[in-house]
Amino acid sequence: MMSNLFNVGLRLFDGFVFGEIVPQENIAAAIQRKNYWCSRIYLRSAAIFIGAMGVFCVASLAQQASPEIPKAQQVTPSGRTPSGGAQVQQSSNTTGSSATTNTVNSTIQVSAPYQGSIRDPNAANGPLTLNIADAIQRGLRFNLGTVSASSSVRQLRGERLAALSQMLPNIYGTLSETGSKLDLQAEGITGAVLGPSVPTTVGPFHYYSAFANLSENVSMTSLHNWRGAKAAADAAQMSAKDAREIIILAVSGTYLQILASQANVLSQESQVKEAGATFRQSEREYQAGTKPVIDRNRSFVQFHTEQQRLTSLRADLVKQFMQLARLIGLPVTQVLTLSEELPADVPQAVPVEEAVKLAMENRSDLKAARMQLKAAQEAHKASKAEYLPSLGISGYYGLQGINPDKGVSVFQAAGTINIPIFQSGRVKADIEQADAAVSQRQAEYDDEMGAVELDVRESYVDLQVAKQQIEVAAQNRKIAAETLSESLDRFAAGVTNSVEVVQSQETVASAERDYVSSLFTLNLARIRLARAIGLAEQFIPNMLKGN
Repeated sequence: MMSNLFNVGLRLFDGFVFGEIVPQENIAAAIQRKNYWCSRIYLRSAAIFIGAMGVFCVASLAQQASPEIPKAQQVTPSGRTPSGGAQVQQSSNTTGSSATTNTVNSTIQVSAPYQGSIRDPNAANGPLTLNIADAIQRGLRFNLGTVSASSSVRQLRGERLAALSQMLPNIYGTLSETGSKLDLQAEGITGAVLGPSVPTTVGPFHYYSAFANLSENVSMTSLHNWRGAKAAADAAQMSAKDAREIIILAVSGTYLQILASQANVLSQESQVKEAGATFRQSEREYQAGTKPVIDRNRSFVQFHTEQQRLTSLRADLVKQFMQLARLIGLPVTQVLTLSEELPADVPQAVPVEEAVKLAMENRSDLKAARMQLKAAQEAHKASKAEYLPSLGISGYYGLQGINPDKGVSVFQAAGTINIPIFQSGRVKADIEQADAAVSQRQAEYDDEMGAVELDVRESYVDLQVAKQQIEVAAQNRKIAAETLSESLDRFAAGVTNSVEVVQSQETVASAERDYVSSLFTLNLARIRLARAIGLAEQFIPNMLKGN
């Protein structure tokens, strides 16, 4: 191939220089007829011709090659990420027992990753006193939910920067030194073509170059890809803010649960003292022969039952302290003391309709769903933009020469417009995928709005029930204490037996548990409402101060 090109070039050169066209079969004789300098002219001219033909072929291939067309960055159909959290649950007491007036059971459930934390490197070695604000601040710093949310934010920020980099120019510098020696026979130029006096190699030769290079691709697809990545990063930021609310709910709910457990332990310690006093009195009267053994045994069983109940409550309290330590980055062996108590008087909440409006404005998870929908919409626009032309700019400017001191200025600039004509249905496929993602995320956003409103209204129901329950529990607690006092007096006077005393003690114990449970339910409903509105971080740290 290269030999044929050279032969054609040689014939054209002969006609130009010597005024004659040499037939191809007499090329060798013509070369022998020319003198040596003419042979060198032939050689150089042929090399120039071959080089020009090579450049032309490369340029032609470059024009025929398929240009790189920007492609839309697709998003997953669902914008929701499966993760754990903290939930306040309230359920009705359907046991039908008359021993308790508590009609609502409240719990706080925390699931991974919010159950764990990273260790505080500066944790105190001795006992530590905490209020609810201190516990929340520690949770926000060391809870594993914060770490996971922050990592997700950084990752999506990186994707946003990567999408932005596709729109910004790429500028770089190059320094090079090129040395070369060519084998003409490997290029198809042999002695049979040019004669025995033609050298088989050319060179060595070398040159230096120093260039500043620039390349840039501009398209609407890249623009929408960047907007979609930005919306996804903003959604991650909102999710991280929502994670803070979940951590606050988890820590404060566990804190309130410990306060309730401490109140139950104190109440049970009083019940043990009462039962112990009754047993000792029954023992003395039995020894004196004024009471039958059945009264003594009944008091004995009641006393040890109350002791066993106290042991169980203390064990639960220790485990709850361990759970709180795990939430806020402290060792589970850390000795903790909580400095606050459960308040019974709480301020009036805002009207429910206003609360729903506040939730729609403030809930970070709802904002995240809105940003996820926007990211899908931008991906849909990016897919449609694949039909549009794109602009490419490239070039360089620098110095080039046989040595660094004798360089000359060289440059090259090129602009291209790539116009898609037929892409085998790729764009249509991208649009279909993007359209499915938009539909899914629109449905998720609408569902999230309904879930937020339901959360607010359920929180209001729980709060109203808790307020009514605390009033009933306080009255029952007072009456039960008066009944027990009267029963003890009747038992001491010999008017009644231990059955009445035991029943009165059980009633008092039940009323105390109901009262503590009602306090816990009331305050748990308050933090759930704050979370439902989206103001947990502003409200909960100060809630035990009467706010």
